[in-house]
Amino acid sequence: MKHYLIAILTLVSFYGFSQLQPLKGIVIATDDVEGIHVLNKTSVKYTVTDTDGSFKILVKVNDTLTISSLKYETKNIKITPELLAQNNLNVFLSERITQLDEVVIGKILTGSLMSDLDNLDVKAKINAEDLGIPGYFGKPKTLNERKLADADGGGWGSVSGGPYGGGVGLNFHKILNRISGRTKKLKERVARDNKDKCRIRLKKEFQNRIFENEKLTQAQQADYFYFCMDAPNFQDICSTDDFQKIEQFLQKKLRIYKANLAITKD
Repeated sequence: MKHYLIAILTLVSFYGFSQLQPLKGIVIATDDVEGIHVLNKTSVKYTVTDTDGSFKILVKVNDTLTISSLKYETKNIKITPELLAQNNLNVFLSERITQLDEVVIGKILTGSLMSDLDNLDVKAKINAEDLGIPGYFGKPKTLNERKLADADGGGWGSVSGGPYGGGVGLNFHKILNRISGRTKKLKERVARDNKDKCRIRLKKEFQNRIFENEKLTQAQQADYFYFCMDAPNFQDICSTDDFQKIEQFLQKKLRIYKANLAITKD
């Protein structure tokens, strides 16, 4: 009887360990921790971290979690019974350091950049692009624009050939962000940021002109510009340089806003 009881307990314990259970965790790093991929390679489950780095994923004992991001070094974690029972996984990520290959210019180089440039017969200014180093010289991106570029950058994949046949490489980082909805959410954030910047610009440039003969309070004036921002064609107004078109739009929305105020008061 004792042997039967031990066998039953062993089976129950094995069955419990073989079932997927939710595991909570949090990613800790020196910078942004939102949208980091958490993949259960063994049980094929996937999620991304929230704004504070927290996540929840289904696991079982002996599963392997892979935490990855373009910005941080990839980390693999094996799920142990103790870890599963604790249900509080802290993952510390180290920032990925990209090292450039050594660049050799000309025949006589000392290793000192300033000295080597003096030794070369170069009249034009050398920048990062001349040296083959990727650089961005346009308008600085906002935080959400950088997140979107990180989440949805690059192509969908590539096809390579060789003496033993070709191969196909997929951009899983981009694909997983599309599947999880993170890319869509970031696009909505960027669009909202752009509309908000336009609202601030229009308020600065047109507030005195629009409300010159109006008796709206400061709070109502601020609320009015938020009201304008909800218009379906607001983005079109923001992208035009037609001063008259913008003012006509604002005057039309002001009449509607004042009518809504009158209805509210009644």
